[in-house]
Amino acid sequence: MQAQPDDLARLRAIGWPDDDTAREALAAAEGVRLARVASQHRTAYDVALGPDDALMKVQPPMPWTRPRFPPDQRAAVGDWVTLDASGRNIVGMLPRRSILKRGAAGEHHRQQLIAANVDHVLVVVGLDQDFNPRRIERYLVLIRASGADPVLVLTKADECDIVDDCVDLLVEVAESGVPIHPVNAKDPASTAVLHPYLGPGRTVVLVGSSGAGKSTLTNTLLGREKMKTNAVRANDSRGRHTTTARVLLPLPQGGCLIDTPGMREVKLSGDEDVADAFEDVEALAMHCRFRDCGHGNEPGCAVRAALDEGVLDEARYLNYAKLRDEMEAAATSQAERKAEARVMGKALNKRLKDKYGRR
Repeated sequence: MQAQPDDLARLRAIGWPDDDTAREALAAAEGVRLARVASQHRTAYDVALGPDDALMKVQPPMPWTRPRFPPDQRAAVGDWVTLDASGRNIVGMLPRRSILKRGAAGEHHRQQLIAANVDHVLVVVGLDQDFNPRRIERYLVLIRASGADPVLVLTKADECDIVDDCVDLLVEVAESGVPIHPVNAKDPASTAVLHPYLGPGRTVVLVGSSGAGKSTLTNTLLGREKMKTNAVRANDSRGRHTTTARVLLPLPQGGCLIDTPGMREVKLSGDEDVADAFEDVEALAMHCRFRDCGHGNEPGCAVRAALDEGVLDEARYLNYAKLRDEMEAAATSQAERKAEARVMGKALNKRLKDKYGRR
């Protein structure tokens, strides 16, 4: 399909990248109008055509509504979709540049899509009892697999007397190339350090625990009180969910932001590569005597030697091992689930053929 320059200018304010890859994908797409998914409901979507336009409720293609349709092939918040002439129905979806997902909370096999086509994932962590380097490492494993770049935003810096000490605990994160920004989420001058990630054609998504300050940060970046905020509990710095659904918001800086509900569980989906977030551990493992070294009692283990010498932080290594095992288990469960679905699909086709003489 072909989009008019004026239409693309409006779309750029809600994250349209307008590069060669995007233009080629748009030219090959069916439909007459391009829109972006701003929020998702049980049986419908709200889509945006520009930063100032009212959201339109549209219906998904029929295959998306079927129970066995793969969830990752349905649109998520941030996806670019094409609409029919009426503007009421989704015709198709453009290829994704990135997709952030996790293992669905409370389930063993399913995946939950968080946001699509984001450039940066802002991990919002409060400098209070919410601060947890091991949980940050878990977020980074998910983000590295998404195709987006992680940025760590440490909120409540104005209330913390040991900001530098907290940042020092994240030396491996910083050395891996992840930007770290301590901020006062209520102060526009402090959060201005994030503006380079928010320009025209760019999209960021906020992730973090309830009470970390995502809604406060969103309001400051928007320059208005858009998102409801609540105080956190004093005993554990936990907050209630003030954001109840993922929603895409245009920003005055020219790009857009996707706010998300707080995550109580950051569960791996099985598509990650833990090594991407633990390059220091993997670099040490390259020097082990045995290629399949388990970093236990094997002779010539470089990882164990680094732990004994204090070169490698033991808590970081234990988290690496935990995440590696969790990722492998999730990948195995996912493969088994796909195999089971194939078997059930073949059995259903056989029953239909036996009953109707066709597939």
